[in-house]
Amino acid sequence: MSGEGAARRFKFAPILTATVFTVLLLWIAGKVAHVLLLLFLGIMISQYLGALAGLLHRRLRIPEGWSLAAAVLVSLGGLGLLIWALVPPVIAQTQELVRVLPTYITGWETAIDRLATRVPALASVYTPGQHKLILAVYQQVTGQFGNVVPKVIGMVELAISLFSVFVMGLYLALHPALYREWLIALFPPIHRDLVRDILTECGQSLRAYIVGLLLTMTFLGTLTAIGLSILHVPYALTFGVFTGIATIVPFFGTLLATALPALFVITAPDGGSRALWVVVVGIAVHLIEGNIVSPHIISKQVDLPPVLTIVFVLIVGTLLGGLGLLVAVPALAVIMVIVRRILLTRVYEGQGFRRTTRERALVLRLPASEGGVIVPRSTVDVVSALERQTAAAPV
Repeated sequence: MSGEGAARRFKFAPILTATVFTVLLLWIAGKVAHVLLLLFLGIMISQYLGALAGLLHRRLRIPEGWSLAAAVLVSLGGLGLLIWALVPPVIAQTQELVRVLPTYITGWETAIDRLATRVPALASVYTPGQHKLILAVYQQVTGQFGNVVPKVIGMVELAISLFSVFVMGLYLALHPALYREWLIALFPPIHRDLVRDILTECGQSLRAYIVGLLLTMTFLGTLTAIGLSILHVPYALTFGVFTGIATIVPFFGTLLATALPALFVITAPDGGSRALWVVVVGIAVHLIEGNIVSPHIISKQVDLPPVLTIVFVLIVGTLLGGLGLLVAVPALAVIMVIVRRILLTRVYEGQGFRRTTRERALVLRLPASEGGVIVPRSTVDVVSALERQTAAAPV
């Protein structure tokens, strides 16, 4: 009897099936990781449009049916205004930068040559007079022009991906309940309240991150451009825009945006002191952003540990490339919500998934094919009633 009881308790087939299914799911996810990243970007766009539509509905009393259309128009109008105001001067400064870049590279090589002659130990690594920087830039440029057809195909694929992300974000923002409830319906009824709470908190974290990122990009780009203009750094507007864009990649983008402008003043007669002031301005701007601005514009829902963020950005960048860097931080925010709500609260703290005391009535919601959710008129919680009846029964 003991052997039969052990056989009943240990069932090999379900464990094997679950293992094979998990491995197969991970393999499929690895193969379609690019598509999943585009879907995640679409979800982020839908969260942004939903937040803006809700704001317009509350503040301007725009009907809910038209608030999303107004949010799309406002976003496109703001993007068009930004392009009209910034793109022409940025393009002009970038073209001028490309024209004078060989001169700057020559100055950098001259400074490196002087350093190599002063430090004999560098002679084995860098030989003065070989113009390695110019040769490297020339080879890179010629390599780019030699692959014209792949570059054109890559640009077409990029345009298709951007269009797909926008369309997915628009549809997700148009009928969010349809997709959310279909996802929740995949879980057992006893877990659906928890899944709904987790999805809600993940959406709040993404919205807080997107709003904070946009405001941070604007603040850093504007203040950097102003500071570099005061120091008479060439192409200050271009570097300001680059600083704002580089904010998407935390820590590493900050380091690059601070060091790059210093290279364009270090070859001047007083280049050492000017480069030092450029670095000081960059550090001051990012300190103000990190200690004053971000704590006020980004809620605690996306308060991520710096070391964990750096490690996660490195891992995602290694596995998924440049596109992964765009979603590393918001993906980490979502993962932290899931870890906190399931692993820490439900597993480690022993609360479990079958709660004897439910937080609220269990209401089964079914996604409707035409959009929205079907909710029953009666809100009798059968599960809670059975739990109370079992708890009250004599032992």
